[in-house]
Amino acid sequence: MEHQWNAKHYDDKLSYVSDLGRSVVSLLRPQPGENILDLGCGTGDLTNEIAAGGAFVVGIDLSESMIKQAREKYPNLMFSVGNGEAFQVDNQVDAVFSNAALHWMRHPSKVIERVWHALLPGGRFVAEFGGKGNVETVRGALELALDNLGINVSQDQRNPWYFPSIGEYASLLEQQGFRTTYAAYFDRPTEMPDGDRGLERWIAGFAQSYLKGLDSSTRAHVVQRATELSRPSLYKDGKWFVDYKRLRIVAVKS
Repeated sequence: MEHQWNAKHYDDKLSYVSDLGRSVVSLLRPQPGENILDLGCGTGDLTNEIAAGGAFVVGIDLSESMIKQAREKYPNLMFSVGNGEAFQVDNQVDAVFSNAALHWMRHPSKVIERVWHALLPGGRFVAEFGGKGNVETVRGALELALDNLGINVSQDQRNPWYFPSIGEYASLLEQQGFRTTYAAYFDRPTEMPDGDRGLERWIAGFAQSYLKGLDSSTRAHVVQRATELSRPSLYKDGKWFVDYKRLRIVAVKS
């Protein structure tokens, strides 16, 4: 299931994704002269952050819209359209970095295999993405709103994400031959911009698969109902805080 990205909406309303990802760049510790691949680079903000330290970085993303915007914002950097489950590199790199992207890739073993082949021996894989239970309240509200209308809400048809536990993901890494040197799972309630419309903006940016195939009136009803269901848990003092749960990993190619 391919998500249709709107790069302008992403930069205008969802830029907190890159802002929060800066601490993952710190975990990467890019060194001058290193060759690094940014997997799922979006519109390139963290690719640029990594390059600022003197590393040579290439960003890849499945979305042509995202890559187009990244090239316009950072014309001095290299970006290309690429599938995280099937990409190849001409020359192996020192590190593969990924922020808020791996949970969009529904076949994690394929991604991990591609990362393995992209890395030099001793190379590192540093990533943050959604962990088990991520955005559970919003997902449940959307599914209930659809179910109340008699609309199919099966995982395959509506849910575009893969949210593993530490144990599940570390096991996949080890099966490929990686040595996991760091793993953390934590709650991160995340404030949305735009006040009362914050959750609506989030759904428009990230959860459009739940609305796929619906007419505009039904879409509006589902969003309104999901908002009402989520409000008691996620709306505080005039702001929306989406129930993010994040997984961070560092793994080394042995």
